[in-house]
Amino acid sequence: MRSSWRTYRTDPIEPEKRRVVEQWLSSSPTGPFGTPLRFELVAATADDQNALRGLGTYGFIRGTPGFIVGTAHRAARDMEDFGYAMEQVILLATDLELGTCWLGGTFTKSTFAEKIMLREEETLPAVVAIGHAAANRGAVEKLIRWGAKAKMRRPWEGLFFSSTFKQPLSMEAAGDFATVLEMVRVGPSASNRQPWRFVRSQDGRRYHLFLRRTPGYGRDAKYIRVADLQRLDMGIAMCHFSLTSAQLGLSGVWKDAEPNIGALPDHHEYVATWEIE
Repeated sequence: MRSSWRTYRTDPIEPEKRRVVEQWLSSSPTGPFGTPLRFELVAATADDQNALRGLGTYGFIRGTPGFIVGTAHRAARDMEDFGYAMEQVILLATDLELGTCWLGGTFTKSTFAEKIMLREEETLPAVVAIGHAAANRGAVEKLIRWGAKAKMRRPWEGLFFSSTFKQPLSMEAAGDFATVLEMVRVGPSASNRQPWRFVRSQDGRRYHLFLRRTPGYGRDAKYIRVADLQRLDMGIAMCHFSLTSAQLGLSGVWKDAEPNIGALPDHHEYVATWEIE
């Protein structure tokens, strides 16, 4: 099962595993909204710690041999597409028995921006540490995970709803999509805020995704040019929804649609709709 790791062995990634990752990164991956993206696997250097230091304890990483660095062309849905595509490569790395850790923040003027030759029309919302996870987590990493309550997840009734936000959707009522929604529920999110909310349409053919903003969290991101981490979380949720649906043979597509569920609760924003085909 995928888990986030901040402490790594210093030995390099095996050539065959590196080749698989680099092949995927060079395949021009994108997300549901088609934002142009670029990704590279780069070697870790001593200067990288300076770029991560600005993230505080959130940026604590020890021993990683490399990072996945990615950019997104500035667009309306750039963060969602970036989160979607980056989570795909993280899941690929997990299949290769490699450890990873999301690090979102501001990297516009950093060694990571230099390594990928960041362009004026692009943003660099996050990097991902990658390598062989250490046998044991260090004391600092354990403290960070405890602070973020990394293994805790919100209950179903607080995340998934039927027709309106007033009616929780049970696992039994979700039917074939219970596993799909569960894979969203257990997915990663910034500071483990789990900001995704789904409302299934009355006819059961649409799943509307909403971002439930955490008040005060990343509120000034767009003004200080820091990545909107909760929009990255939406891309991660969409990725888990899509991949699990495909694995279960449940065909569908992400699109913009009018939810028609009345007034939204405070701090909620519509993101996208999964329509069953």
